[in-house]
Amino acid sequence: MSMTQTVPVTVAIARRADPARASEMVAWMRAGTALAEAFPGFLGAGWVQSGPGSPEWHMLYRFADAETLHRWEESPQRHWWLSSAQGIVEHTRVERRTGIEGWFDPPLEHWVDPVEPIPPASPPRWKQAVTIWLAFFPLSLSATLLTSRFLAHVPLPARVLLMTLCLTPLMTYLVLPRITRALHWWLHGHPAPWRNARP
Repeated sequence: MSMTQTVPVTVAIARRADPARASEMVAWMRAGTALAEAFPGFLGAGWVQSGPGSPEWHMLYRFADAETLHRWEESPQRHWWLSSAQGIVEHTRVERRTGIEGWFDPPLEHWVDPVEPIPPASPPRWKQAVTIWLAFFPLSLSATLLTSRFLAHVPLPARVLLMTLCLTPLMTYLVLPRITRALHWWLHGHPAPWRNARP
């Protein structure tokens, strides 16, 4: 199995519905969540109304990888569920999130209460950049020293090619996920773990 298949995919969907039909909207979203729960790879879903009496609703759901997400999105169950809301719900925006920013997303909980808040936003871009640099610098330095010592006779383009082929999977699947877990408190503005420690 390819490693890329294990990258979770989060889908954010904006929908509009008549505020007078809010109870129907909630029942419809609960039904969709119940259907999705039966599919392998389902990691959670949630929804929130923009405000009291607002026609705007935001729904999130996450699957373990693109393949399991595709199975759900192309399933007869989902098509039936979407068709059942015709005339009630208008779909206004869909956004998929994977890649580097996905490492900074907080875990998606399985919400069942429509008044619960959506997950907190991703950390500031500068914090993401610092975290990526902290992971990339020691890897790049080590690779440069090793290749200049043991592969000095190899042409520079070939050395750079070899370095990037080795460093990219190391960054993606080993170093960056670990450093983002270690710095989760800083990325999301929480107190340092040692400040919460008690003797």
